[in-house]
Amino acid sequence: MSAMDYSGPERRRGGPDRRSADEQTKILVVDDHALFRVGIANILGREPDFDIVGEADDSRSAIDRALETSPNIILMDLSLPAPGGIETTHRIKRELPSTGIIVLAQNEDEDALFDAIKAGAAAFILKDVGPDDLVTIIRRVSSGEYLINDKVFSKPAVASRVLKEFRELAVYGQEAAPIFAPLSPREVEILDNIAQGMTNKQVAYALSISEQTVKNHMSSILRKLSVNDRTQAVVYAMRQGWIRMPED
Repeated sequence: MSAMDYSGPERRRGGPDRRSADEQTKILVVDDHALFRVGIANILGREPDFDIVGEADDSRSAIDRALETSPNIILMDLSLPAPGGIETTHRIKRELPSTGIIVLAQNEDEDALFDAIKAGAAAFILKDVGPDDLVTIIRRVSSGEYLINDKVFSKPAVASRVLKEFRELAVYGQEAAPIFAPLSPREVEILDNIAQGMTNKQVAYALSISEQTVKNHMSSILRKLSVNDRTQAVVYAMRQGWIRMPED
């Protein structure tokens, strides 16, 4: 089996689901173990706001099914057969940037975590996660949170690698893809300048972009970080280690 629809009986317990399709979180389950896929689908299918739109057991079927269903959330097995869960995540995020991908791993591997960040994953969790915790994580990622950030910056070795690559991208002006979720290199560069006390106009001059472009980036930053103003954004970014402390 490469891909399949899921509409098991568990979804119908407790009466019909009267939520509209727009209110439900569409989920695709990707894992090469059939028993694991069915178990996850049964657990998540009990939630009235979840809609299991399909399953896949390899990279090709995962990509095809994702493009067919445009899920809000994909549960991605890290140890998927070649080309693997990380590469599959990267390919799907290129086509469906708004889809939140939760990578499931067997253990806390720092190299895999780093690669998951680069691929655009929103969360990195272990396969022994409890059902209630998994449901909570899915809802948080579906609402736009990037839970992977907290995990990354609790690991100094991974954080230093992320920041090193990130700053290299900023130096060379490469903005094609975020180096880690959720901010792009340009957005962190702008936030870094603002942290040094620059106004939007000064940032625009320093980076040779328009003031409106700076404002657009700031709006994106506030939305991604779920904060209300520039100060909160700067404090959050400094606490995470994304930008340097203001210079005296």
